[in-house]
Amino acid sequence: MKVAVLGAAGGIGQALALLLKTQLPAGSKLSLYDIAPVTPGVAVDLSHIPTDVEVKGFAGEDPTAALVDADVVLMSAGVARKPGMDRSDLFNINAGIVRNLMEKVAVTCPKALVGIITNPVNTTVAIAAEVLKNAGVYDKNRLFGITTLDVIRSETFIAELKGLNVADVKVNVIGGHSGVTILPLLSQVEGVTFTDEEVAAMTTRIQNAGTEVVEAKAGGGSATLSMGQAACRFGLSLVRGLQGEANIVECAYVDGGSEHAEFFAQPVLLGKNGVEKVLPYGEISVFEANARDAMLDTLKGDIKLGVEFVK
Repeated sequence: MKVAVLGAAGGIGQALALLLKTQLPAGSKLSLYDIAPVTPGVAVDLSHIPTDVEVKGFAGEDPTAALVDADVVLMSAGVARKPGMDRSDLFNINAGIVRNLMEKVAVTCPKALVGIITNPVNTTVAIAAEVLKNAGVYDKNRLFGITTLDVIRSETFIAELKGLNVADVKVNVIGGHSGVTILPLLSQVEGVTFTDEEVAAMTTRIQNAGTEVVEAKAGGGSATLSMGQAACRFGLSLVRGLQGEANIVECAYVDGGSEHAEFFAQPVLLGKNGVEKVLPYGEISVFEANARDAMLDTLKGDIKLGVEFVK
């Protein structure tokens, strides 16, 4: 497999590249691109780690060389949140970056599975889709908004609260990837019960966990290490699906025919064509149904913003 990371010199990109170098299947290729001139050096640094994964780095305005023959493209390029910013504040800068990179993807590796990390994901995925549509190469089963960070945060926080082994905690997170559009389905967590107060507090913490990191870093950045881990988990799941492994299920923000919005995060079965099947997210509680319905105007507004940006 060849995996390309766009934005590989940034905080998320470097963490993601390190994890992929140590965890991709033997014989894989890792292609790193960033506008920053340090990127080939990041690749050389990683190449000294003794795993059978070939690493090459590319810098400059044009990512084309990094994208040739890519099976999976993971896009983390863009600016990070700072204190006082929400994900929508990133839109004006990151929207243009995603559009320009996706134009190159559309030409160079239109069949690649593309995972968008760049925030605001609710909007940047819609931008990516419009670019691919304009190029005549859009395949809804090959484009993903990576919402895995919401899943691993949910797993971690629930395990901490309930004294569980985090490896035993499984939770679906549906909706989108910012604020109220993040909805962990706590009612479905097996072997655990929550009080109404715990549900409200846990849901709010998961929705605001990114801000927790931004404030703790005191102007020094946003969630990079945990996002690198989340993106690696999702990227490796894409690879395993492409290689024919069965029963690979992850939550992701996709154009999956949802009754709720054009793009919606829910569990998907991954395979050789990307999304093999969008899975139902199951029975939910009254609290969750109300929260889902209340988020939809926000989510649809985020999507519309992306579509209109490209048009």
